[in-house]
Amino acid sequence: MGTDTATGTEAADSVRSNSAQPEAGTSNTGPSKTGKSTADHLRAALDGPWREVREQARRQLADDRLFGDPYLDYRQARARVLEQMRLIAEFGYAEKGFSLEHGGTGDPGGAVTGLEMLAYTDLSLWVKAGVQWGLFGGAVENLGTDRHTDVVKRLLSLDLLGCFAMTESGHGSDVANLETTATYDPATGEFVVHSPTASARKDYIGGAAEHARMAAVFAQLITGGESKGVHCFLVPIRDEEGNDLPGVTTSDCGLKGGLPGVDNGRIEFDHVRIPRENLLNRYADVDADGTYHSDIENPSRRFFTTLGTLVRGRISVGGAAAAGARVALSIALRYGDKRRQFSDPDDGSETLLLDYRSHQRRLFPHVARAFALSFAQNDLVRRMHLIQTGQNLDPEAQRALEKRAAGLKVAQTRHATRAIQECRECCGGAGYLTENRLVTLKADTDVFTTFEGDNVVLTQLVAKELLTAYSDEVRDLDALGWVKFAATMARDVVRETSGVRQLIQRLRDRSDDGVDEGDLSRRSVQLQLFADREDYLTRTAAHRLRARAEETGPFEAFNNAQDHILAAGEAHIDRLVLEAFIEGIADIEDPDARALADTVCDLFVYSTIEQNQAWYIMHRFMSVDRAKSVRRGVNELVDRLRPESATLVEALGVPEAMLRAAMLDDASVHQGA
Repeated sequence: MGTDTATGTEAADSVRSNSAQPEAGTSNTGPSKTGKSTADHLRAALDGPWREVREQARRQLADDRLFGDPYLDYRQARARVLEQMRLIAEFGYAEKGFSLEHGGTGDPGGAVTGLEMLAYTDLSLWVKAGVQWGLFGGAVENLGTDRHTDVVKRLLSLDLLGCFAMTESGHGSDVANLETTATYDPATGEFVVHSPTASARKDYIGGAAEHARMAAVFAQLITGGESKGVHCFLVPIRDEEGNDLPGVTTSDCGLKGGLPGVDNGRIEFDHVRIPRENLLNRYADVDADGTYHSDIENPSRRFFTTLGTLVRGRISVGGAAAAGARVALSIALRYGDKRRQFSDPDDGSETLLLDYRSHQRRLFPHVARAFALSFAQNDLVRRMHLIQTGQNLDPEAQRALEKRAAGLKVAQTRHATRAIQECRECCGGAGYLTENRLVTLKADTDVFTTFEGDNVVLTQLVAKELLTAYSDEVRDLDALGWVKFAATMARDVVRETSGVRQLIQRLRDRSDDGVDEGDLSRRSVQLQLFADREDYLTRTAAHRLRARAEETGPFEAFNNAQDHILAAGEAHIDRLVLEAFIEGIADIEDPDARALADTVCDLFVYSTIEQNQAWYIMHRFMSVDRAKSVRRGVNELVDRLRPESATLVEALGVPEAMLRAAMLDDASVHQGA
């Protein structure tokens, strides 16, 4: 069992700051010696390596034409989004994601960052742009070769509208077992693309209902009577007038819970013939006589290499979800600082919503998580950029990037769902009016938890990578082999496969005085608690697999331990996010901004531990008294952050002109001020 690593200190001591904090009723919004305010410094830190791209976007995107109109029906909304696409095509965001050879500027990090900023305007526009330039364009750019250069140039300029046809009605997350086939016919030099069953229908495909003229289709490549696994093919689906081409049947998914401007549709293929050259052949090709060859001999590695090049889409989904949450939090915090409700019995004046402890507790922990996820996203995009520009050639880096992208996407999309709902409730009836954006944000981000990977499946992926500890010996094992390997683990996985031990030691070395192992205000103690939970869950999940595997088959063993495995994945994600937050704070040079960021980080830690306090108590990593002090610590931290609410809102980086919430300018709801 665990040991009580966080006992013996009172709540007031446990949240003492690592730097001086302003007294209640004061604010750090004034300019520093550099002429920049605390909010400016914090926003610069949260903006990350591509802060110039973000600043440019804030200027360019504050255009009425780029915001959705909730009174349009879905067909009008689709037409509007297509026109918005043509407007932003002039801003240069898309070009950043493509190579110089294809007419781009070779800045993938800038591309992800620039397009993420579209989430401040209209998420239908973000999705539409992501499908065109991120998914469809990314597939051609990353899986194609020189023979596909013209396609890239046409899609970049919007001369060719495309879609990304991976998901099928019968197979969503199980991409390896897609049913659509592409059978090579050496007599004609063509692939024959076919939907052999009703469940092979491509489904929920953005752009497929109306606008796309070509699809990047994922299908089982068959040549010489043998399947070579899933590959990607360019398949024309409509003519210039928008009519389905012979053998292609498209249909409309119709009304959805959100994203009305995205034309999601379905595609079925009836022996559609395409030239051999339409195979995106970076990792595998078929000669004219039907001979298949690939430099990656292992089929499993080839498949995951193909999917790994598309990781940018998953990174973008998480980033956009977090951006939507920042919009909602900015609206709710501004509203809570204006709206008054119920009289103060001492002086008779009505009290601001944000002065109520319950309101602070509802919003500020989400703000703290928004800060944490911003730093984590910046780190993730930086890692992706280094790999995709050839600056990091470590063969393990791509695999690690995929795991981190999966985990962060889970954290960001779940955060968006919870934070936006809380913001809606915190704004009462006004929050339910479409004119105040919160219900639209809620509806539009809801699906983010399932597209680009269902969150439960992705958490399981993260945990599996954690359990196998990146070992080459298990990478391609089947279910039985994997369970056997995981079941024999006995070492300290977290500390052997990550730099957490070294980071904890560095944090201890930074301390001015001796480290009290029970002082939760110490970053080293905080990180130790997060790592302890991750490591304990990982090791005990492996032991549970072993015990079950001795009694039943591998599927039953895995299925029985799935809840445990998912918990290990979630703990791992929390630890990575905290590490990113800690490293992000270290780069803030302004002392006032760094002090405020430290307090926000403390709230992230305390509120996360509070959410999991039953686990910490049950496994003896925390005493009951210590758990009570954590609750008091959260109260103290939200109270400390209350006078800084305006600074925190500015730091989140959503310009007031981009909030577009009518209630913020409605004097009738600000009575009693």
